[in-house]
Amino acid sequence: MAEVVVGRDKCGEQRLVSLPLSRIRVIMKSSPEVSSINQEALVLTAKATELFVQHLATYSYRHGRGKEAKALTYNDLSSAAEESETFQFLADILPKKILASKYLKMLKEKDEEDEEKDDDGESDDDEAES
Repeated sequence: MAEVVVGRDKCGEQRLVSLPLSRIRVIMKSSPEVSSINQEALVLTAKATELFVQHLATYSYRHGRGKEAKALTYNDLSSAAEESETFQFLADILPKKILASKYLKMLKEKDEEDEEKDDDGESDDDEAES
């Protein structure tokens, strides 16, 4: 199998991956099920992560509005998470940005709806008791 060289480290030596392996190891060890991590598994996880991020960025750029400005934006990423079945699992992590005023208005409307449901529920219970 041919070795893929992505970058060079501080000493100028070639590296297989560009993400810091020490950080990947910390993230992997944060799982209670993981007690030890094989070096090959660590490198493969880092490489897979890089490829995933590259795919997400490329897809988001091609399908987003950032292409017009020749820039990848947060909105491009959140749109990809919302619209693409492949990236749907990221929708909670990359939510659409909304203004605080719009969010507060949505909360107020939801509270009003909940109050209406409670009022309707009480009148149904009163009728059932009669």
